[in-house]
Amino acid sequence: MKKKSKISAYLELTKPRILILVLVTTTIGFYLGGKGISSISLLINLLIGSGLVCAGSSALNHYMEREYDLKMQRTKNRPIPAGIIIPTNALTFGIILTLIGVAYLYIETNILTAFLSLLTSFLYIMVYTPMKRVSWLNTTVGSIPGALPPLGGWAASTGSLSFEAGILFLILFIWQHPHFYAIAWMFKEDYKRGGFKMLPCIEEDGKRTFKQIMIYSLILIPVSLIPVFIGMSGKFYFFGVLLAGIFLLQSSLIFIRSHSNLDARNLLKTTVYYLPVLLLLIVVDVNF
Repeated sequence: MKKKSKISAYLELTKPRILILVLVTTTIGFYLGGKGISSISLLINLLIGSGLVCAGSSALNHYMEREYDLKMQRTKNRPIPAGIIIPTNALTFGIILTLIGVAYLYIETNILTAFLSLLTSFLYIMVYTPMKRVSWLNTTVGSIPGALPPLGGWAASTGSLSFEAGILFLILFIWQHPHFYAIAWMFKEDYKRGGFKMLPCIEEDGKRTFKQIMIYSLILIPVSLIPVFIGMSGKFYFFGVLLAGIFLLQSSLIFIRSHSNLDARNLLKTTVYYLPVLLLLIVVDVNF
């Protein structure tokens, strides 16, 4: 296997896929909060600061899980267990990026946005990461920092939070459950080797895993429609997100019936497609 360069290894520490998702949801929160993009420079500063905090937090996650990553097939080639980056360098890199990002948000946006970004990092690193080896509830706890980025965007554009911002948080919070339970099912043997207490790892028959997927897939449909009833969105969003929610629920039911890794992967793909569709529907509906 071709050895990674130091630059690509440090880039991997930032978890680019998660970084992109955070920046997109942050932008959506900014856009909806300000009912459009009122300031390009403010949005750019928001994305720079949020991106730095997210990248730094991801690097710290790599550092904290380095010993466990080495035990799992899917993570043993990450930069630290592969020996490309020494742990102390990853730790320093993560701390510097995170602190610079929070300070940048404080200076260039406002204290509320900086606080939400710091809170997201704290919950991800100090609560969710260690909890993965303690309780299966880590998925629910981890969904909190995963749903906070749009609140940061909203706070940057308005200087405050509102009920509407809370709905965005709630949709993302619920969506993450079928998404991550599908991943946990697919890689349950690997998670066992790493000592992680994911729900499929501690319950072989999967009954509670399937129950959690069903509950959250069902709840997601009415919750995703709340923006229509509070005036955030209209009919276009209503029918679009309703169809998307039904499609996700159908994918969940197929997986629950089959218990197969193939259908778990299909559910994962469905959740991956669902989120950008929902966000696009929100933006398009606001404009039209």
